[in-house]
Amino acid sequence: MAEENSTTPGSPGDAGPDARVGGAADPAWESAAVLSDDTRVDDTRVLPSRTDVVAREASSVIGGPVGRHAAIGRSRAWTPIRVLFLLALCGLALSWFGKASCLQQAPADANSPTGTELRLDWDDQRQYTNLCYADIIGLFGAERLDEGAFPYRTFWFEDGPDGQQIKRYMEYPVITGMYMYGVATVARAWESAHEDWGVPAALDVVLFFNLAALGLALFWLVTIWATALTARARIWAAWMAALSPLVVVHAFTNFDTIATAMVALALLSWARRKPWLAGVFIGLGAAAKLYPVLLLGVLLVLCLRAGRLREFLQTAAAAVLVWIAVNLPILVMYPRGWWEFFRFNSERAAESDSLYRVVSRAAGFNWDVTVLNALSLGLLVLVAVGIGVVALTAPQRPRVAQLAFLMVAGFLLVNKVWSPQYSLWLVPLAVLAIPHTRLLFAWMVVDALVWVPRMSLYLDADRRWLPEEWFTAAVVVRAVMVIALCAVVIWQIWHPDDDLMRRPRRDDRGTGPDPDQLLDDPAGGVLDGAPDRLTLRPRPAAAPTQPPPTEPDLAPTAP
Repeated sequence: MAEENSTTPGSPGDAGPDARVGGAADPAWESAAVLSDDTRVDDTRVLPSRTDVVAREASSVIGGPVGRHAAIGRSRAWTPIRVLFLLALCGLALSWFGKASCLQQAPADANSPTGTELRLDWDDQRQYTNLCYADIIGLFGAERLDEGAFPYRTFWFEDGPDGQQIKRYMEYPVITGMYMYGVATVARAWESAHEDWGVPAALDVVLFFNLAALGLALFWLVTIWATALTARARIWAAWMAALSPLVVVHAFTNFDTIATAMVALALLSWARRKPWLAGVFIGLGAAAKLYPVLLLGVLLVLCLRAGRLREFLQTAAAAVLVWIAVNLPILVMYPRGWWEFFRFNSERAAESDSLYRVVSRAAGFNWDVTVLNALSLGLLVLVAVGIGVVALTAPQRPRVAQLAFLMVAGFLLVNKVWSPQYSLWLVPLAVLAIPHTRLLFAWMVVDALVWVPRMSLYLDADRRWLPEEWFTAAVVVRAVMVIALCAVVIWQIWHPDDDLMRRPRRDDRGTGPDPDQLLDDPAGGVLDGAPDRLTLRPRPAAAPTQPPPTEPDLAPTAP
């Protein structure tokens, strides 16, 4: 399995001229067939079936690890990217089937089962008992998309926490909101085609979900593609993202794969030394979900240490300009609707998945929103400062993916909202930052299973299958595991010799990349191999100076 155009000349796999003509220089290479004149192989790629115990055991199902004399990088059909796409499609298919139970239709009139009018069948709290709830389905009506409403212009009223009427608009950032509107427009056009020409169709909300899921699946494939290429020699590490349990549970819960694709493209652009393009994708990502802007803080501290502020300024300027270009039309035409995202999030109480809610349950009080906002922002500043100190005091400059994972994970831990699908943000970053299969999958499984007790919270009291304490315990365990992942990253920042992304591991046959060649940062771009210009590390104490030896006096002495 290989990727096109990824071969390098020369390798242990080169049979040599004697073997090509059937000589006896190496009996293992004897073959009745004429060997190809093209003997290039990719001898830098890390092969999981040789180096990863999980992949090695799993490969026994299909014949075991890749052969010792396999010509890596020569297959034109089964390239790593295509195999990763196939794995990702399997994960996405499982995710869609997990939501399919919430797409069931029923007659609108229960007394007339043969009627032509249909409705969505969420009877008996199906969306929770079947664990198939998706915000995408609920938002179709909640955001008035079923009425053809244009986001940020249309408003409605609903009761607030204090019982007062609140004027509401679309509460999502511009790119996400316009994506929802575009999908709803296509769904309505499909419905019109059904009425006019008999095109097969379904309920408008089912069409909306399926069309939205199709686009979100494409965004996730972009995430896998960009993550795999950013990993370079460890391209196969992206299989953990492709088959992540979090993808199976949450790929179609909300619209978060748009932002993950933008972040992955930003990291790939930075890795390929295109700072301005990285800024473009950061700006687009911030216009879909706010968290991609955290990458600017990561790049700032790394560029500060390497003295590459010019490249950072290019990235930051591009990000700001793109974000303004996307948001300005909506801001000018519908300022109240545009501001709704910020108003809604500033007035939200602590989400049930957040650690603040765990503390409030244990202490028996409710957080004041103003205090909660200040505390969350203050803790985020402390997290950013702490990451900056780690980056500037580490013995070797941290990798971009390491700091990006720490920043996003820290943001989730101290934020007052941690919706279940937010964990998708960490998946591609974790794959690039922590190349340890069992550790990552243990976290992903636990994080995905939080969905089970969370759905139980919404059931009627007499139907709940788990008490609320189970959900609280699951949230705490998830937080502990994310903190453990952060601890592993910090340990490897301070001990770069233990970082497998820096030091490729030879397989059990002694082949593969040279483990004694310590790399800098595969995704570092202009930072890769750049010397340090500014650090906070104390300089080593100078060796005590000895007085220069006195030369013997050779002058003649008086008798």
